[in-house]
Amino acid sequence: MKILLAGYNLDYDLISELKEKSGLHADLTPETISAAYARISRSARPVNELRGIARTEVEKARQSNRNIVFEMGHSSIAEHAVFNIDVLGISRLLVEEIEKFRLCAFTEKSQRYVLFDKDFVLPDEIGETGLTRLFAEMVAAQNDYYHHLYEQLRPYVFEQNKTLAKDPANKSTLEGWAKEDARYVISLATQTQLGMTINARNLELMLRRLAALPLAEAQEYSQKLYAATKDIAPSLIRYTQATDYDKFTRKNLVQKTNDIFLKYGQKAARLKPAAVNLSHVTDNADTRVAAALLFSSSQKDYTRCLNQAKSLSPKDKKSLFKIAFEHMKPHDAALRELENIDLQFELIISSSCFAQLKRHRMATIIAQEYDPSLGVTIPLSVRKIGQQKNFLKIMRQTEKSYEEIKKRAPVAAAYVLTNAHRKRALMKLNARELYHLARLRADTHAQWDIKKLTIEMLRQARKKMPMTLSLACGKDSFAAFYRKTFGR
Repeated sequence: MKILLAGYNLDYDLISELKEKSGLHADLTPETISAAYARISRSARPVNELRGIARTEVEKARQSNRNIVFEMGHSSIAEHAVFNIDVLGISRLLVEEIEKFRLCAFTEKSQRYVLFDKDFVLPDEIGETGLTRLFAEMVAAQNDYYHHLYEQLRPYVFEQNKTLAKDPANKSTLEGWAKEDARYVISLATQTQLGMTINARNLELMLRRLAALPLAEAQEYSQKLYAATKDIAPSLIRYTQATDYDKFTRKNLVQKTNDIFLKYGQKAARLKPAAVNLSHVTDNADTRVAAALLFSSSQKDYTRCLNQAKSLSPKDKKSLFKIAFEHMKPHDAALRELENIDLQFELIISSSCFAQLKRHRMATIIAQEYDPSLGVTIPLSVRKIGQQKNFLKIMRQTEKSYEEIKKRAPVAAAYVLTNAHRKRALMKLNARELYHLARLRADTHAQWDIKKLTIEMLRQARKKMPMTLSLACGKDSFAAFYRKTFGR
Protein backbone atom coordinates (compact mmCIF):
# COMPACT_ATOMS: atom_id res chain seq x y z
CA MET A 1 0.00 0.00 0.00
CA LYS A 2 1.13 3.55 -0.79
CA ILE A 3 -0.66 6.79 0.05
CA LEU A 4 0.45 9.96 -1.76
CA LEU A 5 -0.87 13.46 -1.19
CA ALA A 6 -2.02 14.61 -4.64
CA GLY A 7 -2.84 18.18 -3.63
CA TYR A 8 -4.63 20.46 -1.22
CA ASN A 9 -6.22 23.89 -1.07
CA LEU A 10 -3.92 26.86 -1.58
CA ASP A 11 -4.82 30.51 -1.22
CA TYR A 12 -5.10 32.09 -4.69
CA ASP A 13 -2.95 35.06 -3.69
CA LEU A 14 -0.26 32.62 -2.55
CA ILE A 15 -0.45 30.74 -5.86
CA SER A 16 -0.03 34.03 -7.75
CA GLU A 17 2.91 35.00 -5.54
CA LEU A 18 4.65 31.64 -6.01
CA LYS A 19 4.06 31.78 -9.74
CA GLU A 20 5.53 35.27 -9.95
CA LYS A 21 8.61 34.45 -7.85
CA SER A 22 9.35 31.20 -9.66
CA GLY A 23 8.86 32.65 -13.11
CA LEU A 24 6.47 29.81 -13.88
CA HIS A 25 4.27 30.63 -16.84
CA ALA A 26 2.49 27.32 -17.25
CA ASP A 27 -1.16 27.10 -16.37
CA LEU A 28 -1.83 26.08 -12.79
CA THR A 29 -5.17 24.35 -12.98
CA PRO A 30 -7.09 21.58 -11.18
CA GLU A 31 -7.93 20.21 -14.63
CA THR A 32 -4.71 18.22 -14.64
CA ILE A 33 -5.78 16.21 -11.60
CA SER A 34 -9.16 15.52 -13.22
CA ALA A 35 -7.45 14.37 -16.41
CA ALA A 36 -4.99 12.16 -14.53
CA TYR A 37 -7.71 10.52 -12.48
CA ALA A 38 -9.78 9.98 -15.60
CA ARG A 39 -6.93 7.87 -17.06
CA ILE A 40 -6.71 5.57 -14.01
CA SER A 41 -9.19 3.13 -15.54
CA ARG A 42 -7.32 2.91 -18.86
CA SER A 43 -3.64 3.09 -17.97
CA ALA A 44 -1.27 0.76 -16.21
CA ARG A 45 0.88 3.67 -15.04
CA PRO A 46 0.82 4.65 -11.33
CA VAL A 47 -1.56 7.56 -10.75
CA ASN A 48 1.24 9.86 -9.54
CA GLU A 49 2.97 9.39 -12.91
CA LEU A 50 -0.29 10.20 -14.69
CA ARG A 51 -0.50 13.45 -12.72
CA GLY A 52 3.07 14.32 -13.71
CA ILE A 53 2.29 13.77 -17.39
CA ALA A 54 -0.89 15.86 -17.18
CA ARG A 55 1.00 18.79 -15.60
CA THR A 56 3.45 18.89 -18.50
CA GLU A 57 0.74 18.48 -21.13
CA VAL A 58 -1.97 20.87 -19.96
CA GLU A 59 -3.68 21.36 -23.32
CA LYS A 60 -3.72 17.61 -23.87
CA ALA A 61 -5.19 17.18 -20.38
CA ARG A 62 -7.89 19.70 -21.21
CA GLN A 63 -8.78 17.93 -24.43
CA SER A 64 -8.96 14.67 -22.50
CA ASN A 65 -11.37 16.28 -20.03
CA ARG A 66 -13.57 17.58 -22.83
CA ASN A 67 -13.75 14.12 -24.40
CA ILE A 68 -14.35 12.20 -21.19
CA VAL A 69 -16.69 14.62 -19.39
CA PHE A 70 -18.74 16.06 -22.24
CA GLU A 71 -18.57 13.53 -25.11
CA MET A 72 -18.44 10.29 -23.12
CA GLY A 73 -20.58 11.64 -20.28
CA HIS A 74 -18.33 10.72 -17.36
CA SER A 75 -19.23 13.89 -15.45
CA SER A 76 -17.90 12.68 -12.12
CA ILE A 77 -14.38 13.39 -13.38
CA ALA A 78 -15.17 17.10 -13.01
CA GLU A 79 -15.69 16.58 -9.29
CA HIS A 80 -11.92 16.23 -8.82
CA ALA A 81 -11.47 19.91 -9.69
CA VAL A 82 -12.29 21.94 -6.60
CA PHE A 83 -12.61 25.70 -6.07
CA ASN A 84 -12.66 27.87 -2.96
CA ILE A 85 -14.77 30.96 -3.57
CA ASP A 86 -15.04 34.19 -1.55
CA VAL A 87 -18.50 35.70 -1.98
CA LEU A 88 -18.92 39.25 -0.66
CA GLY A 89 -21.71 41.80 -0.62
CA ILE A 90 -24.63 39.50 -1.34
CA SER A 91 -28.05 39.53 0.27
CA ARG A 92 -29.37 37.04 2.78
CA LEU A 93 -32.12 36.30 0.26
CA LEU A 94 -29.62 35.23 -2.40
CA VAL A 95 -27.75 33.08 0.13
CA GLU A 96 -30.89 30.96 0.43
CA GLU A 97 -30.75 30.26 -3.31
CA ILE A 98 -27.01 29.54 -3.31
CA GLU A 99 -27.22 27.12 -0.40
CA LYS A 100 -29.84 24.99 -2.11
CA PHE A 101 -26.91 23.21 -3.75
CA ARG A 102 -26.14 20.40 -1.32
CA LEU A 103 -22.86 19.06 -2.73
CA CYS A 104 -20.91 22.15 -1.71
CA ALA A 105 -19.49 23.48 1.54
CA PHE A 106 -20.62 26.87 2.85
CA THR A 107 -19.63 29.05 5.78
CA GLU A 108 -21.66 32.22 6.22
CA LYS A 109 -21.12 35.40 8.19
CA SER A 110 -22.80 34.81 11.53
CA GLN A 111 -25.62 37.01 12.76
CA ARG A 112 -24.91 35.77 16.28
CA TYR A 113 -21.28 36.83 16.58
CA VAL A 114 -21.17 39.84 14.23
CA LEU A 115 -23.08 43.06 14.85
CA PHE A 116 -24.36 44.01 11.43
CA ASP A 117 -23.87 47.48 10.07
CA LYS A 118 -26.33 49.25 7.80
CA ASP A 119 -25.13 47.68 4.55
CA PHE A 120 -27.80 46.21 2.36
CA VAL A 121 -28.31 45.15 -1.24
CA LEU A 122 -30.44 47.45 -3.39
CA PRO A 123 -32.02 45.13 -5.96
CA ASP A 124 -32.02 46.34 -9.56
CA GLU A 125 -35.74 45.60 -9.71
CA ILE A 126 -36.34 48.18 -6.97
CA GLY A 127 -34.31 50.90 -8.68
CA GLU A 128 -35.93 50.28 -12.07
CA THR A 129 -39.45 50.79 -10.69
CA GLY A 130 -38.81 54.02 -8.76
CA LEU A 131 -39.11 52.39 -5.34
CA THR A 132 -35.59 53.09 -4.12
CA ARG A 133 -36.60 55.68 -1.51
CA LEU A 134 -39.43 53.55 -0.10
CA PHE A 135 -37.16 50.51 0.12
CA ALA A 136 -34.13 52.33 1.54
CA GLU A 137 -36.15 54.13 4.20
CA MET A 138 -37.79 50.91 5.34
CA VAL A 139 -34.50 49.04 5.57
CA ALA A 140 -32.93 52.00 7.40
CA ALA A 141 -35.78 51.94 9.94
CA GLN A 142 -35.29 48.19 10.45
CA ASN A 143 -31.54 48.63 10.93
CA ASP A 144 -31.97 51.52 13.36
CA TYR A 145 -34.36 49.46 15.44
CA TYR A 146 -31.99 46.47 15.25
CA HIS A 147 -29.21 48.47 16.90
CA HIS A 148 -31.64 49.96 19.44
CA LEU A 149 -33.00 46.52 20.23
CA TYR A 150 -29.50 45.11 20.71
CA GLU A 151 -28.67 47.86 23.22
CA GLN A 152 -31.87 46.98 25.11
CA LEU A 153 -31.31 43.23 24.96
CA ARG A 154 -27.66 43.21 25.97
CA PRO A 155 -28.13 44.23 29.64
CA TYR A 156 -31.18 41.95 29.88
CA VAL A 157 -29.18 38.92 28.72
CA PHE A 158 -26.35 39.69 31.15
CA GLU A 159 -28.87 40.13 33.99
CA GLN A 160 -30.58 36.82 33.18
CA ASN A 161 -27.25 34.99 33.15
CA LYS A 162 -25.47 36.49 36.15
CA THR A 163 -23.35 33.41 36.85
CA LEU A 164 -22.01 33.30 33.30
CA ALA A 165 -21.56 37.07 33.25
CA LYS A 166 -19.11 36.90 36.16
CA ASP A 167 -16.52 35.32 33.86
CA PRO A 168 -15.20 37.81 31.24
CA ALA A 169 -14.59 34.85 28.90
CA ASN A 170 -18.38 34.57 28.46
CA LYS A 171 -18.83 38.18 27.33
CA SER A 172 -18.81 37.33 23.61
CA THR A 173 -21.29 34.47 24.11
CA LEU A 174 -23.76 36.63 26.03
CA GLU A 175 -23.48 39.48 23.55
CA GLY A 176 -24.08 36.92 20.81
CA TRP A 177 -27.36 35.88 22.41
CA ALA A 178 -28.49 39.49 22.36
CA LYS A 179 -27.41 39.92 18.74
CA GLU A 180 -29.21 36.79 17.54
CA ASP A 181 -32.50 37.98 19.05
CA ALA A 182 -32.08 41.52 17.74
CA ARG A 183 -31.45 40.15 14.23
CA TYR A 184 -35.10 39.15 13.84
CA VAL A 185 -35.89 42.72 12.71
CA ILE A 186 -33.28 43.12 9.95
CA SER A 187 -34.19 42.52 6.34
CA LEU A 188 -33.36 39.76 3.89
CA ALA A 189 -31.62 42.50 1.87
CA THR A 190 -28.93 42.69 4.56
CA GLN A 191 -25.47 42.20 3.08
CA THR A 192 -23.47 39.18 4.14
CA GLN A 193 -20.49 37.19 2.94
CA LEU A 194 -19.86 33.55 2.25
CA GLY A 195 -16.99 31.11 1.93
CA MET A 196 -17.83 28.38 -0.59
CA THR A 197 -16.03 25.22 -1.65
CA ILE A 198 -17.40 23.60 -4.78
CA ASN A 199 -16.28 21.19 -7.48
CA ALA A 200 -16.45 21.97 -11.20
CA ARG A 201 -19.43 19.69 -11.85
CA ASN A 202 -21.62 21.40 -9.29
CA LEU A 203 -20.24 24.79 -10.24
CA GLU A 204 -21.62 24.38 -13.75
CA LEU A 205 -25.01 23.40 -12.35
CA MET A 206 -25.03 26.39 -9.99
CA LEU A 207 -24.15 28.76 -12.81
CA ARG A 208 -27.03 27.53 -14.97
CA ARG A 209 -29.66 27.38 -12.25
CA LEU A 210 -28.92 30.82 -10.80
CA ALA A 211 -28.75 32.36 -14.26
CA ALA A 212 -32.32 31.14 -14.78
CA LEU A 213 -33.71 32.82 -11.66
CA PRO A 214 -35.74 36.00 -12.19
CA LEU A 215 -33.70 37.84 -9.52
CA ALA A 216 -31.21 40.24 -11.07
CA GLU A 217 -28.85 39.65 -8.14
CA ALA A 218 -28.82 35.91 -8.87
CA GLN A 219 -27.99 36.53 -12.52
CA GLU A 220 -25.19 38.92 -11.58
CA TYR A 221 -23.81 36.34 -9.16
CA SER A 222 -23.82 33.69 -11.91
CA GLN A 223 -21.98 35.98 -14.32
CA LYS A 224 -19.32 37.01 -11.80
CA LEU A 225 -18.82 33.45 -10.57
CA TYR A 226 -18.23 32.32 -14.14
CA ALA A 227 -15.82 35.20 -14.76
CA ALA A 228 -13.81 34.23 -11.67
CA THR A 229 -13.43 30.56 -12.62
CA LYS A 230 -13.68 30.18 -16.40
CA ASP A 231 -9.97 30.71 -17.13
CA ILE A 232 -8.86 28.34 -14.36
CA ALA A 233 -10.67 25.28 -15.70
CA PRO A 234 -12.03 26.00 -19.20
CA SER A 235 -12.24 22.31 -20.10
CA LEU A 236 -14.62 21.57 -17.21
CA ILE A 237 -16.72 24.75 -16.98
CA ARG A 238 -18.38 25.02 -20.37
CA TYR A 239 -22.17 24.81 -20.26
CA THR A 240 -23.07 27.75 -18.06
CA GLN A 241 -26.11 29.23 -19.79
CA ALA A 242 -29.54 28.47 -18.43
CA THR A 243 -31.30 25.74 -20.41
CA ASP A 244 -34.99 25.77 -21.28
CA TYR A 245 -35.44 23.28 -18.47
CA ASP A 246 -33.83 25.71 -16.03
CA LYS A 247 -35.72 28.73 -17.36
CA PHE A 248 -39.24 27.47 -17.86
CA THR A 249 -39.93 24.44 -15.64
CA ARG A 250 -40.51 26.31 -12.39
CA LYS A 251 -42.40 29.14 -14.09
CA ASN A 252 -44.71 26.73 -15.89
CA LEU A 253 -45.29 24.69 -12.74
CA VAL A 254 -46.41 27.82 -10.90
CA GLN A 255 -48.89 28.63 -13.67
CA LYS A 256 -50.24 25.07 -13.82
CA THR A 257 -50.54 24.92 -10.03
CA ASN A 258 -52.56 28.14 -10.02
CA ASP A 259 -54.86 26.71 -12.71
CA ILE A 260 -55.34 23.49 -10.72
CA PHE A 261 -56.30 25.29 -7.54
CA LEU A 262 -58.70 27.53 -9.45
CA LYS A 263 -60.35 24.49 -11.01
CA TYR A 264 -60.29 22.09 -8.08
CA GLY A 265 -59.64 24.48 -5.21
CA GLN A 266 -60.79 23.52 -1.74
CA LYS A 267 -61.82 25.91 1.00
CA ALA A 268 -58.98 26.91 3.24
CA ALA A 269 -58.98 25.31 6.67
CA ARG A 270 -60.02 27.65 9.44
CA LEU A 271 -57.78 26.03 11.99
CA LYS A 272 -54.36 27.56 12.49
CA PRO A 273 -51.80 25.18 10.96
CA ALA A 274 -49.27 23.60 13.29
CA ALA A 275 -45.72 24.90 13.14
CA VAL A 276 -44.47 21.29 13.03
CA ASN A 277 -46.44 18.44 11.51
CA LEU A 278 -45.07 14.94 10.92
CA SER A 279 -46.89 14.33 7.64
CA HIS A 280 -45.28 10.99 6.76
CA VAL A 281 -43.16 8.27 8.33
CA THR A 282 -42.25 4.81 7.08
CA ASP A 283 -44.75 2.25 8.39
CA ASN A 284 -43.64 0.01 11.27
CA ALA A 285 -40.47 2.06 11.64
CA ASP A 286 -38.89 0.21 14.57
CA THR A 287 -39.56 -3.13 12.91
CA ARG A 288 -38.00 -2.01 9.64
CA VAL A 289 -34.88 -0.78 11.41
CA ALA A 290 -34.71 -4.13 13.21
CA ALA A 291 -35.03 -5.86 9.83
CA ALA A 292 -32.18 -3.75 8.43
CA LEU A 293 -30.01 -4.69 11.44
CA LEU A 294 -30.76 -8.38 10.87
CA PHE A 295 -30.04 -8.01 7.16
CA SER A 296 -26.65 -6.33 7.56
CA SER A 297 -25.59 -8.80 10.23
CA SER A 298 -26.52 -11.97 8.33
CA GLN A 299 -26.54 -13.52 4.87
CA LYS A 300 -30.34 -13.69 4.72
CA ASP A 301 -32.53 -11.94 2.15
CA TYR A 302 -34.41 -8.82 3.30
CA THR A 303 -37.88 -10.35 3.10
CA ARG A 304 -36.86 -13.09 5.52
CA CYS A 305 -35.24 -10.50 7.80
CA LEU A 306 -38.39 -8.36 7.76
CA ASN A 307 -40.62 -11.32 8.58
CA GLN A 308 -38.24 -12.31 11.36
CA ALA A 309 -38.28 -8.77 12.76
CA LYS A 310 -42.08 -8.76 12.76
CA SER A 311 -42.12 -11.96 14.83
CA LEU A 312 -39.66 -10.76 17.50
CA SER A 313 -40.88 -10.53 21.05
CA PRO A 314 -40.66 -7.03 22.61
CA LYS A 315 -37.81 -8.31 24.78
CA ASP A 316 -35.78 -9.63 21.85
CA LYS A 317 -36.41 -6.52 19.77
CA LYS A 318 -35.26 -4.31 22.65
CA SER A 319 -32.19 -6.48 23.08
CA LEU A 320 -31.34 -6.05 19.40
CA PHE A 321 -31.60 -2.27 19.64
CA LYS A 322 -29.54 -2.29 22.81
CA ILE A 323 -26.63 -3.92 20.99
CA ALA A 324 -26.97 -1.36 18.18
CA PHE A 325 -26.80 1.61 20.57
CA GLU A 326 -25.08 0.61 23.81
CA HIS A 327 -21.56 1.70 22.78
CA MET A 328 -22.75 4.95 21.18
CA LYS A 329 -21.31 8.22 22.48
CA PRO A 330 -22.69 11.75 21.93
CA HIS A 331 -20.47 12.39 18.90
CA ASP A 332 -20.92 8.98 17.24
CA ALA A 333 -22.96 8.81 14.04
CA ALA A 334 -25.87 6.40 14.17
CA LEU A 335 -25.70 3.19 12.14
CA ARG A 336 -26.64 3.41 8.47
CA GLU A 337 -29.44 0.93 9.04
CA LEU A 338 -31.44 3.92 10.35
CA GLU A 339 -31.46 5.28 6.81
CA ASN A 340 -34.06 2.58 6.11
CA ILE A 341 -36.65 4.93 7.69
CA ASP A 342 -37.90 8.16 6.12
CA LEU A 343 -39.76 10.97 7.81
CA GLN A 344 -41.39 14.06 6.31
CA PHE A 345 -42.24 17.17 8.29
CA GLU A 346 -44.28 20.16 7.19
CA LEU A 347 -42.88 23.23 8.93
CA ILE A 348 -43.79 26.88 9.35
CA ILE A 349 -40.55 28.60 10.27
CA SER A 350 -38.95 32.00 10.53
CA SER A 351 -36.23 33.13 8.17
CA SER A 352 -33.82 33.01 11.11
CA CYS A 353 -34.70 29.38 11.77
CA PHE A 354 -34.60 28.47 8.08
CA ALA A 355 -31.09 29.93 7.76
CA GLN A 356 -29.90 27.28 10.22
CA LEU A 357 -32.09 24.44 9.00
CA LYS A 358 -30.90 24.70 5.39
CA ARG A 359 -27.37 23.81 6.48
CA HIS A 360 -28.50 20.22 6.97
CA ARG A 361 -27.86 19.32 3.36
CA MET A 362 -28.35 15.56 3.74
CA ALA A 363 -32.04 16.30 4.28
CA THR A 364 -34.34 17.24 1.41
CA ILE A 365 -35.80 20.69 2.07
CA ILE A 366 -38.42 22.15 -0.27
CA ALA A 367 -39.45 25.65 0.70
CA GLN A 368 -42.15 28.07 -0.45
CA GLU A 369 -41.73 31.81 -0.78
CA TYR A 370 -42.04 33.95 2.33
CA ASP A 371 -45.65 34.64 3.28
CA PRO A 372 -46.43 37.55 5.65
CA SER A 373 -49.87 36.04 6.33
CA LEU A 374 -48.10 33.32 8.35
CA GLY A 375 -47.19 35.92 10.96
CA VAL A 376 -43.83 36.61 12.56
CA THR A 377 -41.66 34.95 15.19
CA ILE A 378 -41.03 37.17 18.21
CA PRO A 379 -38.14 36.23 20.52
CA LEU A 380 -39.22 35.77 24.13
CA SER A 381 -36.51 38.19 25.23
CA VAL A 382 -38.14 40.93 23.15
CA ARG A 383 -41.38 40.38 25.03
CA LYS A 384 -39.57 40.32 28.38
CA ILE A 385 -37.96 43.75 27.89
CA GLY A 386 -41.28 45.28 26.85
CA GLN A 387 -40.39 45.76 23.18
CA GLN A 388 -43.13 43.62 21.64
CA LYS A 389 -45.24 46.64 20.68
CA ASN A 390 -42.34 48.39 18.92
CA PHE A 391 -41.27 45.09 17.32
CA LEU A 392 -44.74 44.55 15.85
CA LYS A 393 -44.88 48.18 14.71
CA ILE A 394 -41.76 47.62 12.61
CA MET A 395 -43.28 44.41 11.26
CA ARG A 396 -46.49 46.22 10.21
CA GLN A 397 -44.44 48.94 8.49
CA THR A 398 -42.38 46.25 6.77
CA GLU A 399 -45.43 44.43 5.49
CA LYS A 400 -46.95 47.68 4.21
CA SER A 401 -43.74 48.32 2.26
CA TYR A 402 -43.78 44.72 1.06
CA GLU A 403 -47.26 45.13 -0.40
CA GLU A 404 -46.28 48.38 -2.15
CA ILE A 405 -43.18 46.79 -3.68
CA LYS A 406 -45.09 43.66 -4.66
CA LYS A 407 -47.43 45.73 -6.87
CA ARG A 408 -44.57 47.01 -9.05
CA ALA A 409 -41.64 44.65 -8.46
CA PRO A 410 -43.10 41.34 -7.22
CA VAL A 411 -39.85 39.43 -7.75
CA ALA A 412 -37.99 41.73 -5.34
CA ALA A 413 -40.65 42.22 -2.67
CA ALA A 414 -39.20 39.56 -0.33
CA TYR A 415 -35.98 41.58 0.09
CA VAL A 416 -37.73 43.93 2.50
CA LEU A 417 -39.06 41.16 4.75
CA THR A 418 -37.22 40.34 7.96
CA ASN A 419 -35.67 37.38 9.73
CA ALA A 420 -38.87 37.19 11.76
CA HIS A 421 -41.09 36.48 8.75
CA ARG A 422 -42.09 32.94 8.00
CA LYS A 423 -42.38 30.45 5.19
CA ARG A 424 -43.63 26.90 4.77
CA ALA A 425 -41.12 24.14 4.15
CA LEU A 426 -41.17 20.38 3.65
CA MET A 427 -38.27 18.57 5.24
CA LYS A 428 -37.66 14.93 4.36
CA LEU A 429 -34.91 13.07 6.18
CA ASN A 430 -34.06 9.59 7.34
CA ALA A 431 -33.81 8.55 10.98
CA ARG A 432 -30.00 8.64 10.90
CA GLU A 433 -30.00 12.26 9.75
CA LEU A 434 -32.58 13.07 12.43
CA TYR A 435 -30.03 11.87 14.99
CA HIS A 436 -27.50 14.30 13.51
CA LEU A 437 -30.02 17.13 13.61
CA ALA A 438 -30.89 16.30 17.22
CA ARG A 439 -27.26 16.27 18.40
CA LEU A 440 -26.69 19.80 17.10
CA ARG A 441 -30.06 21.49 17.33
CA ALA A 442 -31.65 20.01 20.47
CA ASP A 443 -28.53 20.78 22.47
CA THR A 444 -28.47 23.47 25.14
CA HIS A 445 -26.04 25.50 23.00
CA ALA A 446 -28.42 25.59 20.03
CA GLN A 447 -30.23 28.80 19.10
CA TRP A 448 -33.66 28.77 20.74
CA ASP A 449 -35.77 28.97 17.56
CA ILE A 450 -34.33 25.90 15.85
CA LYS A 451 -33.98 24.14 19.21
CA LYS A 452 -37.72 24.49 19.81
CA LEU A 453 -38.41 23.22 16.30
CA THR A 454 -36.12 20.20 16.64
CA ILE A 455 -37.47 19.16 20.04
CA GLU A 456 -41.00 19.18 18.64
CA MET A 457 -39.91 17.14 15.60
CA LEU A 458 -38.34 14.57 17.92
CA ARG A 459 -41.44 14.46 20.14
CA GLN A 460 -43.68 13.61 17.22
CA ALA A 461 -41.22 11.17 15.66
CA ARG A 462 -40.63 9.20 18.89
CA LYS A 463 -44.31 8.27 18.96
CA LYS A 464 -43.74 6.37 15.71
CA MET A 465 -40.36 4.80 16.54
CA PRO A 466 -39.54 4.87 20.24
CA MET A 467 -36.74 2.29 20.01
CA THR A 468 -35.04 3.76 16.96
CA LEU A 469 -35.00 7.25 18.47
CA SER A 470 -34.26 6.23 22.05
CA LEU A 471 -30.95 8.15 22.01
CA ALA A 472 -31.96 10.96 19.65
CA CYS A 473 -31.34 14.10 21.69
CA GLY A 474 -28.97 17.00 22.15
CA LYS A 475 -25.40 16.23 23.18
CA ASP A 476 -26.01 17.72 26.62
CA SER A 477 -28.96 15.36 27.25
CA PHE A 478 -27.26 12.22 25.97
CA ALA A 479 -26.21 10.85 29.37
CA ALA A 480 -29.75 11.16 30.75
CA PHE A 481 -31.29 9.52 27.69
CA TYR A 482 -28.74 6.72 27.87
CA ARG A 483 -29.56 6.01 31.53
CA LYS A 484 -33.26 6.03 30.73
CA THR A 485 -32.75 3.56 27.86
CA PHE A 486 -30.20 1.20 29.37
CA GLY A 487 -30.53 1.86 33.09
CA ARG A 488 -26.86 2.82 33.55
